[in-house]
Amino acid sequence: MRIAQVSPLFESVPPKLYGGTERVVSFLTEALVDLGHEVTLFASGDSVTRATLVPCAERALRLDQTCGDWLARHMAMLEDVLDRAHAGEFDVIHSHLDYMSFPNARRCEVPQLATIHNRLDVPELKPLYRRFADVPLVSISDAQQAPLPFANWCGTVYHGLPLDLYRFNPQSGRYLAFLGRLSPEKRVDRAVEIARRLDLPLKVAAKIDDKDRKYYEHVVKPLFADPHVEFIGEIGEKDKGAFLGDAAALLFPIDWPEPFGLVMIEAMACGTPVVAFRCGSVPEVMRDGVSGYVVDTLDGAVEATARALQIPRKRCRAYFEGRFSAPRMANDYLAVYERLLAGEHRGERRLGLVPAAADPGSAPMGVGFEIA
Repeated sequence: MRIAQVSPLFESVPPKLYGGTERVVSFLTEALVDLGHEVTLFASGDSVTRATLVPCAERALRLDQTCGDWLARHMAMLEDVLDRAHAGEFDVIHSHLDYMSFPNARRCEVPQLATIHNRLDVPELKPLYRRFADVPLVSISDAQQAPLPFANWCGTVYHGLPLDLYRFNPQSGRYLAFLGRLSPEKRVDRAVEIARRLDLPLKVAAKIDDKDRKYYEHVVKPLFADPHVEFIGEIGEKDKGAFLGDAAALLFPIDWPEPFGLVMIEAMACGTPVVAFRCGSVPEVMRDGVSGYVVDTLDGAVEATARALQIPRKRCRAYFEGRFSAPRMANDYLAVYERLLAGEHRGERRLGLVPAAADPGSAPMGVGFEIA
């Protein structure tokens, strides 16, 4: 199958540092190549892949100080995808740009799919997604679909990692780990409190976005004066395995509708149990007593973290291998591609069969199957 993968340009594929979406695009692209498919990757020019790379920016935009308009770069990329599709280069187009690719899905007869990587409970999104209720979508958790049940969901495909990406560490570490962004919804303050109550060291490896700088300075930075806390800063792929693998447990104390939470399965791949708050995708990704524990309160998190240190690390690794490998993710997406090629989930508005005045909320939904 000739497959186009369209990645955001903010980070390279795979990213040098933080970048969940681009990391998943990389894992999926390489797994599809391994399965013998002809894959074209639209991404930044500093990306590394065995697919055919179409560089749509010289380097990752987040690291390019000369880029004054990231939207212009993405619009140019989408037009390049469309031109190549009209030239007959692809059987299916898979976008990871969320709603940015929706207009193109109506301008091209090549089947197009959009994986939605971000939260959907933002008020402005509902009218937009109603307007494009015919566009075929895939969610990364069932919980992610909840705010927009009328959308044309083709199913849920969970993220996956290469089985050899992280080394399994059979020995429990001596510290608790927090990995992610220092933003209000990630609740690193809860992680600090859990470590304090258990009298355990906490290592924090995290990115600070510009929009979260004030939050960091006024709320988080004072917490890091706690002697239990060591703030490492943002780390890249080469350091992540050791950081997670050497931890006794990963704390995932979120307070928002998490679409997936890639760091949870990264920890499991290392054999490190996870203690996560019951938000968004967490109950789908986690399995109590196997990969760690799902909790509802801070008190519950403290108690569960103490118990998580006793979970056999081989059990965490086995759970990861059974549910969250990159080959499983690639095969699940291939099943969706085949359905699109067979004519399923192709909305009527897209084919010009429904007048513009019709209620876009009446467009047919996907069957909403879950691929586990």
